[in-house]
Amino acid sequence: MTRSSSPIRLLLADDEDIIRYGLNAILQCEAAIEIVGEACNGQQAVNQAQQLKPDIVLMDIGMPIMDGVMATEKICQALPDVKVLILTTSTNDSHLHNAIQAGATGYLLKNIPPEDFIHIIQSTYKGYMQFDPTMGQKLHQQLKPSAPKRSACSWKEVTPREQEVLQLIAEGANNREISQQLHIAEKTVKNHVSNILNRVGLRDRTQLAIWANTTHVDELQPA
Repeated sequence: MTRSSSPIRLLLADDEDIIRYGLNAILQCEAAIEIVGEACNGQQAVNQAQQLKPDIVLMDIGMPIMDGVMATEKICQALPDVKVLILTTSTNDSHLHNAIQAGATGYLLKNIPPEDFIHIIQSTYKGYMQFDPTMGQKLHQQLKPSAPKRSACSWKEVTPREQEVLQLIAEGANNREISQQLHIAEKTVKNHVSNILNRVGLRDRTQLAIWANTTHVDELQPA
């Protein structure tokens, strides 16, 4: 899923100067990451994202003028190729749920060890969803009531092509990217996604990607 060998272009959005300074200090030591801009509120983050078109926006939630969830939604709607990674102190369930529904590709807490941070940025760039362990567990628990009560052998009913589609969804690919990789029409991809959602009993693509990443992704490798 990596697009090129160029540095990962990153936009920092946080209303605290000390946080942006610290992130700069960590990330500027890594040649594979380039900080292309900073924003101190949600509206500025949206404007900067539209102008700079970064690969990833590192987004705080509690910001003035426009909060990080609303900014995430606007960026994801206007710039579907830009990934938004939440970095916050909030462990609020509604913030987690709303951020993911808005299109965020992950939710991290600010106590993350600096040594893990570079790897997380690189994994996000490749399309993998990233969660703080505590928040990931919360999200998994939220999805449990919607998940089908089936045995693992029920996945034998999923066609090989559907397994390929689901694997790519788990990696963060959109319908256009899936159609290109599998050499099928985008309309066919949409039909496969709809069929998979019906099989596993989930409501939308976001839930499907999270579920695949946190549960059965290893079982879905095509034979």
